[in-house]
Amino acid sequence: MAKKAKGNRIQVIMECTEQKESGIPGMSRYITTKNKKNTPDRLERKKYNPFLKKVTVHKEIK
Repeated sequence: MAKKAKGNRIQVIMECTEQKESGIPGMSRYITTKNKKNTPDRLERKKYNPFLKKVTVHKEIK
């Protein structure tokens, strides 16, 4: 029987960069998972920001 591999998937928090620069109160954040072996660099995705009411770029934060 094969051994179960240790988990390579980790939870990451993604935060809106556009709202951070504009100084508008509130912060759009999303929690997602990524495979740290396949994507060692930081994630960058387009997600909906409810405060700005539009799709903006969200980057991974520590």
